[in-house]
Amino acid sequence: MELSSGKRNIVLGILFFLPVAFILVMLLSKDNYNPLDIVKEGIKELPANENEIQLKDHITILSFLGKKPMDNSTAAFNLKELVYDRSKGFKTFQVVMLLPHEAKSEAETLLKEIKTYEDLKFWHLVYTNESNIKSIFNSLKSEQTLDNNLSSSMVFIVDRDLNQRGRLDDRTDKEIESNASVYSLYSYDCVEVAELKNKMAAEDMRVLFKEYRDKRKGEFDDSNQRRNKDLKQINE
Repeated sequence: MELSSGKRNIVLGILFFLPVAFILVMLLSKDNYNPLDIVKEGIKELPANENEIQLKDHITILSFLGKKPMDNSTAAFNLKELVYDRSKGFKTFQVVMLLPHEAKSEAETLLKEIKTYEDLKFWHLVYTNESNIKSIFNSLKSEQTLDNNLSSSMVFIVDRDLNQRGRLDDRTDKEIESNASVYSLYSYDCVEVAELKNKMAAEDMRVLFKEYRDKRKGEFDDSNQRRNKDLKQINE
């Protein structure tokens, strides 16, 4: 009985100290992560607008709703529920929807439906002419094009320095293990719920916010950007 009691105490001791040891290791270890890749630099700034909304010095999700915003209502609702609601507490975050002037009435109606009982103060509608919309879209890296209504279901992440963010290597772990060819993710499809929820909101926006928090605290390691350069060379 004495031996059994001793063994029991050892087991209980291990069960008690293992979680404590794990927490200590987590606290003492450095939180390493790969920053969200810069896929394109020098994104064009927004034209002058009545609310003085700009991309510079903001973390922006940029969307193109086009001439018929209600046709893209599903994409707008998905963006609000899956990404905006999880990101709106971060300083300088915003959603910018770029539209032609003729879409203003329909866009305001859509906004009212989206906001329901809450104030979307970080959600902006910016109106401009067709030439400006095309010029800004063409400054982005994309495998898609605007349709005839100047709209797209794809949204783009633009950081505070007018860099487009995304993934230079969007392969899954299994694809990497099997040495599959590298492919990238430059924008996010608002119709694809899994892409918005699991990639954009849960991973990419979270990592970008962490990068800026670390920069603010002076804890960001610029050597992590070497991965970007290596991957850019692969994609060029």
